[in-house]
Amino acid sequence: MRQIPVDTSVVSVMVAKPPQPKVKDRRTGERAMDMETGAALSTVDVMFAANGEVEILSVTVPETGVSADLVMGTPVAITGLVARPWENEFNGQRRHGIAFRAVAVTSLAEIASQPKAA
Repeated sequence: MRQIPVDTSVVSVMVAKPPQPKVKDRRTGERAMDMETGAALSTVDVMFAANGEVEILSVTVPETGVSADLVMGTPVAITGLVARPWENEFNGQRRHGIAFRAVAVTSLAEIASQPKAA
């Protein structure tokens, strides 16, 4: 599957919705797991601001890569963000979109609150 790296060095990113467990099957409640590492997956909705535009992105990340205490408005760094185009057909209707995946979502709030050296 194609993966498109996303450069986050020139954008502002903040938490829009705290991390939630990613569910594989809504009927059974089965948790989604990373196929390579076996880690449980979570989703974090983030406000992605660049060039005067703001988008809300839902990013899938291994639970081990999520900082503690991510609440709405927390500035974050996203490590290893990639976009993956997807397409499927269900009941005769074609659907498509872009899924976002990252290695880690790390809080920048602690760094921002530290006093700057003179």
